[in-house]
Amino acid sequence: MQQLGTLEDLPESYRNELTEQNLVPLWPNMRAVLPPKVPSRKTSTLCWDYNSVRPLLLQAGELTPMEKAERRVLVLANPGHGLNNMQATPSIYMGLQLILPGETAPNHRHTPNAVRIIIEGEGAYTTVNGEPCKMERGDLILTPSGKWHEHHHEGEGPIVWLDILDLPLIYQLEGSWAMEGKPQENVLPRDKSFADYSAAGVVPNINFRRGETDSPMLRYPWEKTRSCLVEMAEHYKDGLLQVSYVNPETGASLFPSIGFGALMLRPGETVTLPKRTTACVFHVVEGQGELSVDGGAAVAWNEKDTLSAPGYSDITLRNGSADNPVFMITADEAPLHRYLGIF
Repeated sequence: MQQLGTLEDLPESYRNELTEQNLVPLWPNMRAVLPPKVPSRKTSTLCWDYNSVRPLLLQAGELTPMEKAERRVLVLANPGHGLNNMQATPSIYMGLQLILPGETAPNHRHTPNAVRIIIEGEGAYTTVNGEPCKMERGDLILTPSGKWHEHHHEGEGPIVWLDILDLPLIYQLEGSWAMEGKPQENVLPRDKSFADYSAAGVVPNINFRRGETDSPMLRYPWEKTRSCLVEMAEHYKDGLLQVSYVNPETGASLFPSIGFGALMLRPGETVTLPKRTTACVFHVVEGQGELSVDGGAAVAWNEKDTLSAPGYSDITLRNGSADNPVFMITADEAPLHRYLGIF
């Protein structure tokens, strides 16, 4: 590829004049923003070890009361993007959130879309626009853009979940803001996963009217997702076992910016995921094993850990147990890539 001119090739007086006019020459930077064949990737291959992070999160509960935090979170920041930028991938934010018994994270709403994956604890629930969503290990709970949500913990011991938001994207678009609100009143006794959306392929049609544009299902119980993967394993003896979380009314991705799924590795199984443009994050619900990217050094992971891996790469996952399956929940930017035509 032809070598392009550098900034140093230009006279200093010319460069100074460009700066005064808020101008930048493209050609010295062109290879950086349009690299040949494969884009530059900042997302590092990384594992956030839950057993190491948990004591720091509990210490945050001692150091900072809820009224001083509003949301008590330790952000999982990928060093490839810079820790202060709070990015796990180019447009995905992740954080571990803690609520202690008797606490309430106050009601608010914001423009970024958010998902909670419950890691530990019982007796808590999230209220989203008046719908109480029970929080159990592995559950996926949505708080779409603009919806009011607050978190209550009425059980014993801490409850911890993984927040996943499209915050970096919305922030860069200068569209990120939040609004505080009064405590909500529940309009339903429990979330719609118990009735309206309790079975795949069956959706409510009350008074011959179908659901909303946003996913009307806010809680995706892990128990059902896991059961589905186990049943699939009985039918498919080889091949990657994976399911996608979708809007039950339309079949579309939960959010236009982030796609969510779950996968299962059979005992002792090693799989290389199809090579894709999007970076990906993995949360380990059950099991232990290793992840490697493009044949590089293996990164070990255990139950409750969270991992990141770059796009345009061969991502290999290995189940370290010969007796037990592995279950993971995944998040990536595939819906956004598809919309932009770069997937």
